[in-house]
Amino acid sequence: MKMLAFEPFSGASGDMITGCLIDLGVDAGAVRENMESVADVSVEILPVKKLGISATWVKVVSNANARHIRYAELLDVINSSGINASTRLNARAIFDIMACAESEVHDIPLEDLTFHEVGAADALADVVGACTAIALLNPDRIHITPISIGGGTVQTHHGKFPVPTPATSEILSRFHLVYKGGPVEGELLTPTGAAILSHFAHFSDNFLPQMKAEKVGYGAGLRDYAYPNVLRASLGEPDDALLPNEVEVLETNVDDVTGEVLGNLIDELLHAGAKDVSVIPTTGKKGRSGHLVQVIVRPSDSYALAKRLIEETGTLGVRIIPTRHRLIALRHFEQVEISIGGDTYVLNVKVATDQSGKVLNVSTEFEEARAIAKKLHLPVRRVIGMAEQEGWSRLLKR
Repeated sequence: MKMLAFEPFSGASGDMITGCLIDLGVDAGAVRENMESVADVSVEILPVKKLGISATWVKVVSNANARHIRYAELLDVINSSGINASTRLNARAIFDIMACAESEVHDIPLEDLTFHEVGAADALADVVGACTAIALLNPDRIHITPISIGGGTVQTHHGKFPVPTPATSEILSRFHLVYKGGPVEGELLTPTGAAILSHFAHFSDNFLPQMKAEKVGYGAGLRDYAYPNVLRASLGEPDDALLPNEVEVLETNVDDVTGEVLGNLIDELLHAGAKDVSVIPTTGKKGRSGHLVQVIVRPSDSYALAKRLIEETGTLGVRIIPTRHRLIALRHFEQVEISIGGDTYVLNVKVATDQSGKVLNVSTEFEEARAIAKKLHLPVRRVIGMAEQEGWSRLLKR
């Protein structure tokens, strides 16, 4: 399995993404050919240094006229180009992301949306360059660490805006990419960079998973800061059998809540998006019996679920405990057939695997097993055992 990891500690733009992939060893000639074939641009691929860091700079010079081009025209250019089908599809998807963000921000229907042709030509070349490079690398997984977006304000066609610009902010919000301000004043993340990363990223986490890096590449940004303006990419093999999943734990103690309320609380929190809920009997001050409620949540859901926890229990405070991440198995469902009394029944079993495909566990969907057990007047554990045995038997034969 091949993993590509981006570390945008100095932001990301289309040329930086393409540059770091070329620095990893992608065929620069093939990338440049595709970029120049879809847009009226000239492309130079140059070795540079950014505060002592050797990097690749993809310099795109637009030859386009100063006019506006409609979004539909832009899609026609992509569709009629000579690049391969998968690269065309990826390029279209990325422009869809940018166009939808602009449409939402400015309340303009997609069919009426226009781009300034000079900027559109640059963006088209950058997008096609990145799509071509990723297709040549063909990674199985793509990870991104938090994106540094810069700070201060930036001049746009609609006046000055704080960083990130409205379109970039819309993309970050829609695709739940992890980002942070700094480390310098200026716009470090462009809408094109945000759209490319949001389209290709499989995971956006605070930390990279364990990996054995085979190559490391750097793509240079245009500007110079008191900080290396480069995007780092690593290519290698993942060294983790389980998948990292970022979570937080909400925790509170209650000593005046009934069992019925606690049972309803579990259902309400799970329905509202909690990953898991545990209620643990405790003994508190003055020997009072109570319960410790622990809730595993996505970090983005912490405040909403903490509020729900207070509303449902009347507790006066909720502790939020950050965790680096939990390790989880990959999961999928398969159907199995079991025979009882001459009749055949179909159930779903949940199959847990590591990232190499090794099966770790097989478990039956309880409600399906209970329905069959109730119909046949059998112990539910017998139906569960038969289904799991059949699941293991089928998987081990593969």
